Amino acid sequence: MAEIILITGGTRSGKSDYALKRAEAVDGNRCFLATCVVADDEMAERVQKHRELRDETRWQTIEERIELEDAIQQNDCHVYLIDCLTLWINNLMVDCYEKDLECTESFVATRTEKLLDTIDTISGLVVIVTNEVGMGIVPENELARRYRDLVGLANRMIASRAAEVILVSCGLPLYLKDIK
Repeated sequence: MAEIILITGGTRSGKSDYALKRAEAVDGNRCFLATCVVADDEMAERVQKHRELRDETRWQTIEERIELEDAIQQNDCHVYLIDCLTLWINNLMVDCYEKDLECTESFVATRTEKLLDTIDTISGLVVIVTNEVGMGIVPENELARRYRDLVGLANRMIASRAAEVILVSCGLPLYLKDIK
C-alpha cells in the first residue's frame, strides 16, 4: 500500500512547489498526473510554467482529467504526484453535466474511494495536491456551493487515509497530520 501525502492550501500558496519538493526527495521513477484541461492561452501558459519546474528527465507526465485510477494502474512508478484533486472534481462535474447526470456527493465519494482503493494496490508514495476551497465566503450560486462541498468531501476522505496532511500558506508548510 502506497503512502499518501495530501497537500492543501489556497490559490498560489506554494502547495504545488512544496509537493514537487516532497516527491523529488524520494528515490524511484516518478509519474506526474496532471488533471488540468487547457481551455485558453492563459491556462496553457500556467501549465507550461508548471512543466518548467519539473525536470522532465526525472518525471513522466501523464495528462488525465478523469480516470486517475487507470493512469495509476497502467504505469509503474514509485512516486505519483497528482496535481490537482480540485481540478479532478471540476472535471468529474463537467463530465456528469455532459452526460446529463447529476454529480452527487455519493458519486464523488464512490470515485474518491475507487481512487483510494487503487492507491492501496501499489507501493511507494502518492502526493496529492488540492485546494482548500471552504475557508472563504459561502458562494452565491448553487453550482459553486456544490463544487465547494464536493471538494471538501474528497479532501476529507483522502485526509482520513493519508499518512501526512499539510496545509501550505504563504509558501510555508503547516503539518495538520503526521503519523510518523
